[in-house]
Amino acid sequence: MYQVIARKYRPQTFAELIGQEHVRTTLENAIAQNRIAHGYIFSGQRGTGKTTVARILARCLNCVQGPTTTPCGVCSSCLEIAAGNAPDVIEIDAASNRGINEMRELRENVRYRPVRDRYKVFIIDEAHQITSEAFNALLKTLEEPPEWAVFVLCTTEAHKVPTTIASRCQQFSFRSVDFAEVMERMKEICAKEGIEAGAEVLSVLAQAGEGSVRDSLSALDQAIACCGTKLDAAEVRNMLGMFSLDSLGEVTCALSEEDSRRMLDLVMELERNGRNLQHFCRELARYFRNLLVVKVAGPNTRLIAASEMEQARLAEVASGFSEEDLTRYLALTLDLFKDLQFSLQPRLHLEIGLLRLIQAGKLVAIEEALAGLGGGGTSAPKPPPAKKAAPEPSPVRKAAEPSVAPAQPAAEAPAMTGSWRERLHAALLESGMQFTADAVEHSEITEANNELRFVTPEEFSLAMNEKDILKIVQKVAGRPLRVKITLGVPNAAAINGSIAPPQDDVAERALAHPEVRRFQETFPDAQVRVVRNLKE
Repeated sequence: MYQVIARKYRPQTFAELIGQEHVRTTLENAIAQNRIAHGYIFSGQRGTGKTTVARILARCLNCVQGPTTTPCGVCSSCLEIAAGNAPDVIEIDAASNRGINEMRELRENVRYRPVRDRYKVFIIDEAHQITSEAFNALLKTLEEPPEWAVFVLCTTEAHKVPTTIASRCQQFSFRSVDFAEVMERMKEICAKEGIEAGAEVLSVLAQAGEGSVRDSLSALDQAIACCGTKLDAAEVRNMLGMFSLDSLGEVTCALSEEDSRRMLDLVMELERNGRNLQHFCRELARYFRNLLVVKVAGPNTRLIAASEMEQARLAEVASGFSEEDLTRYLALTLDLFKDLQFSLQPRLHLEIGLLRLIQAGKLVAIEEALAGLGGGGTSAPKPPPAKKAAPEPSPVRKAAEPSVAPAQPAAEAPAMTGSWRERLHAALLESGMQFTADAVEHSEITEANNELRFVTPEEFSLAMNEKDILKIVQKVAGRPLRVKITLGVPNAAAINGSIAPPQDDVAERALAHPEVRRFQETFPDAQVRVVRNLKE
C-alpha cells in the first residue's frame, strides 16, 4: 500500500530532524545526563515536528541500548515505536478523548509498570482540547507520577493549557522551519523519489507550507500526483490556487501607470477564471509585504520566503516605489482583505479597493498642498507621471543621501549676493514655502566640495523636504550642487546674519505677510488667534 511522503520520510532520530535545534540540543543533553523529566509540553504551529520529536524521545528512552541519543533502530522497541504499536508507548488523541472518564482511565493505566520497556511514555496530541475537569483529574498524576512514567503533551495552542499543568512540565516552543531548510529537505526527497523539480517549483511548495514541513511535503505529494515525475511551476501554482509574481505584478504595473481600467480588467479576469477573490487579496497583501521588506532590507534576505530569483524580481519592482507608498498599499490591502471576509459582493469590494490603491498613489504631502496655496489659493494637483521609474525621496530622513541639482543656464543664474541662508530664505518665501523657510532660517548651512550641507533641529524635520530644497538650490545657485540634510543641533555660532523680525512686532509682521492675507481672502471666516515665534 502506498505511503505518503510525509510519513515515509518522517525523521526517526534527532540527526534526521530539521530545524528545532534548541529542542534537540536540550533533550540530547538531558538524556546524556540522565535528567529525564516526567512531563513535557511541546507547543508550536502545525507540522513542525512536535509528535515526531515525542516519538524520537520515546525511542531514545526505550531502546535496548538506552537511554541513548542515538537509538539503534533495529531492536523490537525501536521498530514498534516507529510502527506505532509499541505496548509501552501510548498515543492519545485528545481531540476525541478529552473527557474526565478518559483521563481517569489514563490515571489508572499509569499505576502499572511497563510491560517490556524501560519507560511508559504517554503522548497526548492536541492536548489543549482536554476539558478543565479532565485536566484536574490528571493534575495529581502529573505532579507525582511513578518513576517509569513520562508524559508528553503536544499542542498548537499552549495558552489553553492550564497554568497548573504547565508549571509541572518542561515547555518547548517549536518554531516554524526556515524556508531554505524546507526547500533543501524537499530537494533531497525529490532526488530519492526520482522527481524532477526546479528551484521555482520547490519555492512554490515551500511557500504553500508556510513554515510547516508536513504541509509542504503534502503539497509535494499532491504535485507529483498532478504532474508526474516532472513538476511544472505554473501547473503547481494552479493546483494550489496560488498566484505567480507575474499575475500579482499586474497590480504594481497598473499602480505605476495609474491605470484604473487595467485594475478593473484584472478583477474581471479573476472572476472569469473562477479564482477566489479573497485568496487573491491575501496573496496581494503578502506581495506588498514582501516588496516593502525587500525595499527596507534589500534582496537575498531571510525575511522573505522566496528563492533568490524571486527576490531579485521583487527588488526590481520595489525600486519603482517609495517605502511610504508600499506601506500605504499594504495597509489598504489588509483593510480590503478584512472587508472581503464578510462581503456579499466580493467583486465590487475588490474593484473599489484596487481603485483606492490608484488614488492613494496620487496623494501629496501636506507641505506641498500648503505650498500650493501660494500659487492661487488652492492646492495644485499632482501631475500624473508616465511611469514611476524610481521611488521619490522620503520627506523626513535622518541622513539623506546626497542628491545633485541640475544646473540652470548661466544666463538664468541670479546674482550671488548675501549668505546662503538669506538667499534661500528669500527664495522660499517667494515660492510660498513659509514652513521650509523657517526651517532653513534655523539651520546651519555650509558649503564644501560642491555640496551644500544642512544641519537642522529635530522640530523642523517635517519642513525639510529634500525635493523642495533641491528646487530652491537649483534656482539660487545656478550650478550643480549636492544637497545633504542632517537632523541635529546646529552650531549657534555658525548661524549668523539672522533676518528674524524683532520680538515685539512678530504678530504684526506675520499678519501683514502676503501669504497670510491671501489665505484669509481664500477662507474669509478664518481667524488668526495665536502667533508663535518659532525661535522661542
